[in-house]
Amino acid sequence: MRYDAVIIGFGKAGKTLAGALAGKGKKVALIEKSRQMYGGTCINVGCIPSKSLVTSAALAAKNIGSFAEAVDEKTRVTTMLRKKNYDKLDQLENVTIYDGTASFLSDRAIQVLTETEKLVLESEKIFINTGSEPVIPPIDGIKDNPKVYTSETLMDQRELPKNLVLIGAGYIGMEFASMFRNFGSKVTVLQDGDVFLPREDRDVAAKIQEILEKRGIEFRFGAKIQRIEGGDVIFQYQGKENRLEADAILLATGRRPNVKELHVENAGIELTSRQAVMTDELMRTNVPGIWAMGDVTGGLQFTYTSLDDYRVVLPQLLDSSTADAHTLKKRKNVPYSVFMDTPYSKVGLNEMEAQKQGIPYRVNVMPAAAIPKAQVLKKTDGYLKALVHGQTGEILGAMLLCEESYEMINIVKLAMDYHADASVLKNQIFTHPTMSEALNDLFGGF
Repeated sequence: MRYDAVIIGFGKAGKTLAGALAGKGKKVALIEKSRQMYGGTCINVGCIPSKSLVTSAALAAKNIGSFAEAVDEKTRVTTMLRKKNYDKLDQLENVTIYDGTASFLSDRAIQVLTETEKLVLESEKIFINTGSEPVIPPIDGIKDNPKVYTSETLMDQRELPKNLVLIGAGYIGMEFASMFRNFGSKVTVLQDGDVFLPREDRDVAAKIQEILEKRGIEFRFGAKIQRIEGGDVIFQYQGKENRLEADAILLATGRRPNVKELHVENAGIELTSRQAVMTDELMRTNVPGIWAMGDVTGGLQFTYTSLDDYRVVLPQLLDSSTADAHTLKKRKNVPYSVFMDTPYSKVGLNEMEAQKQGIPYRVNVMPAAAIPKAQVLKKTDGYLKALVHGQTGEILGAMLLCEESYEMINIVKLAMDYHADASVLKNQIFTHPTMSEALNDLFGGF
């Protein structure tokens, strides 16, 4: 069967591209391995279910609702969104959805192995959007252990673990640590390295750790995991062998590009040293007519950057005169948020990055307790930090560890996109009382 486009993966970039091409009269095949993944990682096993649980956990900390009820609500939301995503494309005459595992036969042919048959789909344009998968470290005792979970599988358990041990202290781990502590679990985090959140400035990382420890989360850095025996984690710590008993063990050890079933070698597609699909600034692979988008490219693992990958690709397919309208090099100031209690958000440069690049800068900090709305919300833990260029005053970056930082950071990003200096946010009129008006004071300090 021949199509104008074959898209492998129902994630943000893939599904959006399928709809856009179908709207232009193109015949599109969209392949998805799992019926539980319509809509991609974000909707099903990432952003949406975890943030649903984060919201419920905040209520549970106030004795509102149970863990089982929270999991049921998470399941309701993801099921609804998964069906909505499927129906939106399935109703389009020019889109055919295939449930099955895709692999390359050549640079123009894809085999789809369904539950009942093998199919071959052919196209001059193929798009890889297979996302990422959890990294499973080589620790003895993990395989087939019912007490060991990934971030995906732990969210489906309806019984709250009394003792949760996290292996890994990265951003995903901190969200889960904070969430389960609010639900009432005793949480212990084991981290191989000695440095907490190494990409963050040390003062910011220290504040994050301080807040999480204040919530009752225990950290043990420099812990070398030896093995897992049932629910016991055995590790070397401060020169001694230690044993922690857990009802659940979460492997918060990161995610990696999902390419293992694609057989990209049959198409001649090159991978990076980290086994991601290699692309250029237009999301093109080394093979003409094949693109890759989203987590599988090894870039930032955010659904909003995956959507932006789609924005890079689409013009190339519709009008050659606009093929260079948007590229990865033109992507500006990508923010990120960690939905802990207290939330942390960052955009642009921190001090370490500015120093590494040799950029002169000035810095200002303020406590979250100085924000009137934080006092109203009784959420006064936190720390806000901003950098501006030492000579021009242009905003270089911001690190916001405070309530609603995930909304505030988008204001800073917008200002940075237009090369605003500190005075723009210093003198901006914000509604009161809001968390956003803290930007008046944060940037007023320059």
